[in-house]
Amino acid sequence: MMETPRRRPLIAGNWKMYKTAAQARDYINQLKTMVSSRTRVDVALAPPFPAIEAAVRAAADSPLVIAAQNVFWEEEGAYTGEVSAAMLNDLGVELVIIGHSERRQYFGETDETVNRRIKAAVANGLRPIVCIGETLDQREAGLTFSVLATQIKDGLAGMDPKAAEQLILAYEPIWAIGTGRTATPETAQEAHQFIRNQLTGLFDKKLANAIRILYGGSVKPENTADLLAQTDVDGALVGGASLKVDAFYEIVDIGCRVTA
Repeated sequence: MMETPRRRPLIAGNWKMYKTAAQARDYINQLKTMVSSRTRVDVALAPPFPAIEAAVRAAADSPLVIAAQNVFWEEEGAYTGEVSAAMLNDLGVELVIIGHSERRQYFGETDETVNRRIKAAVANGLRPIVCIGETLDQREAGLTFSVLATQIKDGLAGMDPKAAEQLILAYEPIWAIGTGRTATPETAQEAHQFIRNQLTGLFDKKLANAIRILYGGSVKPENTADLLAQTDVDGALVGGASLKVDAFYEIVDIGCRVTA
């Protein structure tokens, strides 16, 4: 039987509400010299909205890709504080994080609004990084798989398979985000394999095997190698460890070595 080719890993740093435009520029100027020869993984950074333009400019002559942390589903209108996919595209953004657990927890994000944001992003040439994951209470109640299944079914409802080719998923067990707790490599693989099986049912096996599934949840240099060694873990969505250039580069470097 022919082996499925390894998906190209993606290491994405989510800065959340940290870093000004000047700080983003300084960080990227340091990082891009480090990653210039790193060709085995894709590397992305998601600065806050005010720093995006500076980040895009700083990353222009490097392999770094800039992502946004959120996007609204309407093209324009009286939506104070929101940013459209077309606006992000115009800035040179290529990826956008959608449905992060903090958006769900603090800002009322639902699977339905995730679905609308995904479709708006894809329609405007942005690749969505769609976040899914369970809380500690849900995990302890044995609901992990049912929660993931619902988030995938409702979040990706009505997606054309051609559009779905642009998808990247990120499994982020909420109980592991910012807590220092990390899913074991085996736990991560079990969840990622389940997610891929759900994608197979929603689309088909070929497409499901092509979609990258990142792990997010207290990723740091110490646990990166074991996580990325898992068959269905195709990279990492890195939070706190992405705020320091050296730590983030170490994760990227480990990713290159694990997938060599």
